[in-house]
Amino acid sequence: MVNKTSVLTSRTLDKMVGTRVFVKCENFQRAGAFKFRGVSNKLLLLSPEEKKRGVVTHSSGNHAQALALASSILGIKSVIVMPENAPKVKVDATADYGAEIVRCASTIKAREETCQDLVDRQGFILIHPYDDDQIIAGAGTAALEFIKEVGVLDYLFCPVGGGGLISGTSIAAKGLCPDSKVIAVEPEQADDAYRSFKDGKLYPSLYPNTIADGLRTSLCERTFKIIQENVDTIITVSEQQIIDAMKFLWMRMKIVVEPSGAVPIAGVIKMSGDFKNENIGALISGGNVDLDRFFNDVYRK
Repeated sequence: MVNKTSVLTSRTLDKMVGTRVFVKCENFQRAGAFKFRGVSNKLLLLSPEEKKRGVVTHSSGNHAQALALASSILGIKSVIVMPENAPKVKVDATADYGAEIVRCASTIKAREETCQDLVDRQGFILIHPYDDDQIIAGAGTAALEFIKEVGVLDYLFCPVGGGGLISGTSIAAKGLCPDSKVIAVEPEQADDAYRSFKDGKLYPSLYPNTIADGLRTSLCERTFKIIQENVDTIITVSEQQIIDAMKFLWMRMKIVVEPSGAVPIAGVIKMSGDFKNENIGALISGGNVDLDRFFNDVYRK
């Protein structure tokens, strides 16, 4: 079910950073993000009885699309709780993949309460976006593929939102190359993981206002513990740095990537002065961008 995604390089990026950079393109994964890996692993491990009950989750987009697609492939009913501010391109894709969509207010509390109500009333199996060992294990296969293809990475940059990808990535990276430095990258305007890591206590994500909509969620106790054990540091990047990285990926590497996916490249560029002839890896995800406004503006002109 899961695609083996490409690893790309750019001489321009290498020159900017001053060393070799390898880019693992999870924006090329099915449904446009790494989320399909964890969801597929989770659904394949459900019992026949659980599959008959159907599944539910809450997501602003990429996890929603992944669950909708994987459920459709496996013949499982899926219901997705999506906040009112979820990007239209992600809502439309989730519906196209066959999921039933339930809208809710744009808060973590509303998402969780709406989702739990569906579990309680209709008996659906909750497929959490990241607070699940099987989801995390599936997400970690991206880093497993990455390192097996390019070899030991001295640094591995990965975005952090709820922590599922960075958890799986850090476990795989430390298992395959223990001396590698795993760097989580987060928007400055959604810096709950950065503050949690720095202070050693879990902070919630409260109304973050960042272009990187896929990284607005909070860590959970499970992912926070894994991050404390395996991640070397967390850095933050500004909205402008995210936009600049996204622009670079589109214009110079010809990669369609959403703001959340550009965050690791923004982190690599920000830390470029720290590298000395090392192998740098960046795991980018996803590739779901709402282009309606752009094309409408063009056509109006």
